[in-house]
Amino acid sequence: QVQLVESGGGWVEPGGSLNLACVGSGFSLDNWAVMWFRQAPGKEREGVACISSDSRILYYEDSVNGRFTVSRENAKNTASLQLNSLKPEDTAVYTCGVRLGDYRGSMCFSEIDYWGKGTLVNVSS
Repeated sequence: QVQLVESGGGWVEPGGSLNLACVGSGFSLDNWAVMWFRQAPGKEREGVACISSDSRILYYEDSVNGRFTVSRENAKNTASLQLNSLKPEDTAVYTCGVRLGDYRGSMCFSEIDYWGKGTLVNVSS
């Protein structure tokens, strides 16, 4: 069956970096757009970054633009999210999702077909 598993979360001090991975199994990630979301304690889930199936279309939420980088390696059925210059407000559970179809702009966060279970990122000193 289709499964997405995130990894790479953990505790990091402000200003630090983490690299999150989203590994797909039970299907080929090649034709799927990948999205990253996060949900902080007591807050609604928000979209963070998107990457199209061919990596040509990228989109970032304003608060992470310039600090986070989304990428993918289809040969490894994996997508990644590099988190740099982390701030306490980046603390959240980060989850990946996939959709069969590429959307532009903030629409890329809609109509998710499959979800992972998430990995916790804790930014504190």
